[in-house]
Amino acid sequence: MTIPSPDNLYPLPDYARTVLLRPLVKNPQIEIGEYTYYDDPHHAEEFEQRNVLYNFGNEKLIIGRYCALAEGVRFIMSGANHSMAGVSTFPFTIFGGVWGEKTLDIALGAPSRGDTVVGNDVWIGYQALIMPGVRIGNGAIIAAGSVVVSDVPAYGIVGGNPASLLKKRYSDEDVETLERVAWWDWPVEKVTEHVRVIMAGTPAELAAVAP
Repeated sequence: MTIPSPDNLYPLPDYARTVLLRPLVKNPQIEIGEYTYYDDPHHAEEFEQRNVLYNFGNEKLIIGRYCALAEGVRFIMSGANHSMAGVSTFPFTIFGGVWGEKTLDIALGAPSRGDTVVGNDVWIGYQALIMPGVRIGNGAIIAAGSVVVSDVPAYGIVGGNPASLLKKRYSDEDVETLERVAWWDWPVEKVTEHVRVIMAGTPAELAAVAP
């Protein structure tokens, strides 16, 4: 039996709704790890255009390996932000001309929250919205419809608007073990060898088979 290729755009030949993002995405400001997929019955191939919005600045969207992104997940990038330096938040600069000349320095000086970073083995549910500069830890779960405005800890489960921590999947000690094991960095052959433990085992059992 063959190991799925990380370079196969359609990992499920009979289901065009599921795409691996690494071979799909071409924008250098979007970095995607191997085997991370997006599922959408209508617009899976349009992830860059429909799901990464306002990507006008220097900030990057970085998503790790083995992440599962459900239909309608969207990332709002820092280009969506309007300056709040004064009374008005109207973006005069984008209309160019005299407005642009007089306000360019204000627009360029707007604060940034930096890159948006999603760790490895993260599950982001249907229609979740990730705001600029958020960092989501390894193994986290984002509930459907969540609006994530702040960082999510490793192996945390968050939900709501604004999203808040609902529970931790494991104890702090187990999270430390899982972060150290970092199975997502293993060669795919070793992942394949121990895929049952990765899917259904405990942190201790996974640590026992770690390289």
